[in-house]
Amino acid sequence: MTPDEQVAIRRLAEDIPTLWTAPTTTAADRQAIARLMLERVVITVAGTSEKVAVVCHWAGGVQTHHSLRRPVARVSQLSTHAALRQRIAKSGAKEAPPHPLADAPGLWVRDPDGTHIQVIAADKVSPATRDVSVSPPPPTPGKGAAPSRSKAGKARPQRLSHVLLFSPDVPRSVRFYSEALGLRLSDNSGDIIAFMHGAHASDHHMLAFAKSDAPGLHHSSWAVPSIEDVGIGMQQMEDAGYKEGWGVGRHVIGSNYFRYIRDPWGSFAEYSAGIDFIGADDEWIPQDHPLEDSFYVWGPSTPDYFIENHESPARGG
Repeated sequence: MTPDEQVAIRRLAEDIPTLWTAPTTTAADRQAIARLMLERVVITVAGTSEKVAVVCHWAGGVQTHHSLRRPVARVSQLSTHAALRQRIAKSGAKEAPPHPLADAPGLWVRDPDGTHIQVIAADKVSPATRDVSVSPPPPTPGKGAAPSRSKAGKARPQRLSHVLLFSPDVPRSVRFYSEALGLRLSDNSGDIIAFMHGAHASDHHMLAFAKSDAPGLHHSSWAVPSIEDVGIGMQQMEDAGYKEGWGVGRHVIGSNYFRYIRDPWGSFAEYSAGIDFIGADDEWIPQDHPLEDSFYVWGPSTPDYFIENHESPARGG
């Protein structure tokens, strides 16, 4: 090693930021540097809450301060627990005992329509980024692009996208879930239907409400990677005997491709692909869409039974 090279190395060693970002510095090198420079770490948990304060003490007396969140087992441990209960009380909703068919943990309340709501402390399950749409692979030159029926595979939902509930008072439901639980209005059509998303990034809607004379479940929606999977899902359900439904089509509000499968109880399960995504920092402005021009872009005519609430007392639900 030449004297000039030795001088260059000494200068680099004295300039930690440059050494840290140098293209020749590997991840293992950075770990070694951190171990040499870091004298101690002090971690302080705020009571039993999710809030964690971290102070790193570095060589030379420098301190860096960081805030972290840790998983907690109970909603009562959250630092926002008291404020959450105050918002729920202010909304007029009542705390309730756990639903007899559900797990007990969490904070239980009934929404204005009487539906049980369980609030728990858990990891985020709504998407943090937009789903990547999967296109079929390009065809081999000289061969057709479509697979044979026997090789088409199965449509396998990746996650729950949203739920749509019937409500006698859609604006009242929107106010409760917004003011008490922190959801945000995405879009609506007057007081007939409304769609709500999560404040920390989610699909265009994770919860929606449609006007009816009574509460009830209209559908649950399950995300699949592509419109191809929507079609395959439709076919596999028809092959299993579930022929009633609606689609394939494309919605205006939410933009997703859909196929609704009617279940034995009269509600629906939806295969959904390509739904709009609202990020935590997106400036999404809710629009009041004309109902007659916003239900779907294309698709078959809507069957009469699609908007029936089978839980309505008027239908013997």
